[in-house]
Formats: sequence, C-alpha cells, structure tokens
Amino acid sequence: MAKTVFDVLKGKIDDNISSSQSFLSGGSAKDFADYREVVGLIRGLEASKSYIEDLAKNYMEDDDD
Repeated sequence: MAKTVFDVLKGKIDDNISSSQSFLSGGSAKDFADYREVVGLIRGLEASKSYIEDLAKNYMEDDDD
C-alpha cells in the first residue's frame, strides 16, 4: 500500500519525538527550563499526531462515500 501524506507527516513527527526523547534520556537538557521546553515540544508533537490521525480517518471515511 502506498504511503499517504498523512503517513509521511506521522513519520516525520515520530522522528522528532524520538529525537527529543533521546535528548532528554541522554541528560542533554542544560537546566529545568530546557527540560520543560523539550517536554512541551513532545506534548505538542503528540497532539499534532493525534490531529493528523483524526484527519486521516475522516478523509478515508469521506473517500468511501
């Protein structure tokens, strides 16, 4: 099955999340503010991924009609 634009976006977001998690788990945050910024980024990326999944689902349902 061919990749959709939704799949590509989710893949890019997953890559960013993994990179940010590695940054945190590696102890690379300089201070608490840096840590909070990266955690906020991860939270935002997770929300974006959820919105894309909902949009893809709605798009596929509309396509079936």
